[in-house]
Amino acid sequence: MLSISLISLSLSLAASTWATPLSTGYHYDARKDSPFGLAPLLTAAHEAPYGLVNNSYIVMFKKGLSPVAMDNHLNFLQSAHSEDPLLERDNGLRHVFDSHIKGYAGKFTENVIERIRGMPEVDYVERDQVVRTQDVQELAPWGLARISHRPKLTFDTFTQYEHQPSGGEGVDVYVIDTGINIHHKDFEGRASWGRTIPVNDFDEDVNGHGTHCAGTIASRKYGVAKSANVIAVKVLGSDGMGSDADVIAGVIFAAESAALKAKEAEEEVKATGTTKHKGSVANMSLGGGRSRALDDAVNGAVDTGLHFAVAAGNDDRDACSYSPAAAVKAITVAASTLSDERAWFSNHGPCVDVFAPGQDIMSTWIGSDSAENIISGTSMASPHVAGLLAYHLSTLPSTKFNPLASSIVPTTAQWASGFVPPSKLAHPFNLIAPADLKAEVIKHSSRGLLSRVSRATPNLLVFNNYTGFF
Repeated sequence: MLSISLISLSLSLAASTWATPLSTGYHYDARKDSPFGLAPLLTAAHEAPYGLVNNSYIVMFKKGLSPVAMDNHLNFLQSAHSEDPLLERDNGLRHVFDSHIKGYAGKFTENVIERIRGMPEVDYVERDQVVRTQDVQELAPWGLARISHRPKLTFDTFTQYEHQPSGGEGVDVYVIDTGINIHHKDFEGRASWGRTIPVNDFDEDVNGHGTHCAGTIASRKYGVAKSANVIAVKVLGSDGMGSDADVIAGVIFAAESAALKAKEAEEEVKATGTTKHKGSVANMSLGGGRSRALDDAVNGAVDTGLHFAVAAGNDDRDACSYSPAAAVKAITVAASTLSDERAWFSNHGPCVDVFAPGQDIMSTWIGSDSAENIISGTSMASPHVAGLLAYHLSTLPSTKFNPLASSIVPTTAQWASGFVPPSKLAHPFNLIAPADLKAEVIKHSSRGLLSRVSRATPNLLVFNNYTGFF
């Protein structure tokens, strides 16, 4: 995203309707074995749990495709689409992905999809599916206290959140969700609107889910990183549902925006010797069946430097069967309870990286500039980790210019050398890589405290390590 290369094109695309799932398991279409060498046609695992989007597909190109070859393919697509005798009014291209992943999404007939799959530059085609928020309606802001204490919470520690008040300062967090009530007073002017992806939607959170997540990340009263900026990337509608295609477009927007901000900060460091920008994080508290396209988008975004937290899902099943929970480079977060159990609804399994509080979480809401609500879900757990990532990024070394890049910057927070190896802090402007910070978050999590956790699931509860580092 050094340039805004995400192109959202709508060719009279009407609102999609949800179809009954057609298959079980994540598989290649049988036609992949045809003598014509068609690209595989993928369908989500576990019956696309929230349904498929009628006649909607995501087409991904092979890695290394040149811009000329991509343009030629899109010209072919235009011809194939216009020549299709079964063309319907709402068919056509919706998104072009031209960033860390390359491809496009839209509604096409089977005839057109067959021709697309026959093109040598196409890596795979995936049926678009419905994704939705991962919350469960329920009834206290105990989550912040839990992530700042290793022992089980007591009456004395129940309301104590040990933290640095400036945590999150200089960090942008992209909330890829239903939007944010950016006028809520608890955000103190640090909430802004980034992009609305769904066609014919508007810049407002009318669901509340995204606002709740943003509040757990960065609000003054309920936030983990109380000085971070939160940016709304709306990919879901008022019912908390949307499509993989729109979510992928939102991921690309966030990754491009974060990369542009990092480049601007680097130029500022070179010119002035310092910058206030400390990095970018994304939170995605949504999910659907396993999607290679969505996982590729998230993993690719992490490769660009965007730190990512995602919800494990609420079906009490293996998180590896869901996306983006299965994206290996993100931090996949399962939900814990006040009594230090795995929440009954939380997905589990080896794709889970850590647990965070996810039951009865109070946070900001919609309807007024002071609204609040209590809900539960892995959607509430993931923002705790996104906030923790922002918190740690802000307290890592200052981004003052170090031309020799031979030692840790002198203004390093007191605890940094104990949290991150010095070799990873010695670049003149090279913020800690997502993989390295993910490893440190996992390393410093509290181990073996949770009950109802299977052997295949990491028994790790996130911990901010405040008392150990300052």
